[in-house]
Amino acid sequence: MSRTASVAAGAPQRLPYSGDDEADRLIAADPNALLIGFVLDQQVTVQKAFAGPLEIRRRLGTLDPDQLAGIDPQRMRDAFATPPAIHRFPAAMADRVRGLAAIIATDYGGDAASIWRGASVDEIKQRLAGLPGIGPMKSRTILGLLAKQFGVRPPGWEKAIPDFPTLADVSTADELAEYQAGKRAWKAQLRAQGLDPGKFTPPKKGSAR
Repeated sequence: MSRTASVAAGAPQRLPYSGDDEADRLIAADPNALLIGFVLDQQVTVQKAFAGPLEIRRRLGTLDPDQLAGIDPQRMRDAFATPPAIHRFPAAMADRVRGLAAIIATDYGGDAASIWRGASVDEIKQRLAGLPGIGPMKSRTILGLLAKQFGVRPPGWEKAIPDFPTLADVSTADELAEYQAGKRAWKAQLRAQGLDPGKFTPPKKGSAR
């Protein structure tokens, strides 16, 4: 079983990202699982990405970073690729998750919550952005999630989080549907203008699309 760490006393019982209650409870309870979900959240749906940690645990028997880091790389790739594949790019994501686990095991004592526990805003952003598959934008989203839903609020967090809608603002299934619909509409609007959504940030909250 993966080591877990309560992120904050007021942590939610679930994060409604996958549509599966067990998976949603896992990513809320286990910071390691939460970060794996964010790593997988690339070129797949939010639901697919955040169902991944539970499926990884089912297939490999653990989410413990020490154990994941020590698994034979090909065994992990095979586990990711077994139908239904955990991700549309199973081999690349297996390697990325294994790399994430190795960093958490080596640098943070096997506990992803150590990345933000007692740390400053700048430290949290830097540590998150240095993880495989996270980067600067996701680090700000995760910081927003920690602040808004887990009560992790180091001084200056308000100015460090995105000013546009992200998963940090999602606490119900209806809010997830609204978030995804808004994101699809924004991307469609840009593409209709011949623009690449990847080169733009979404509109600020409350602004006209």
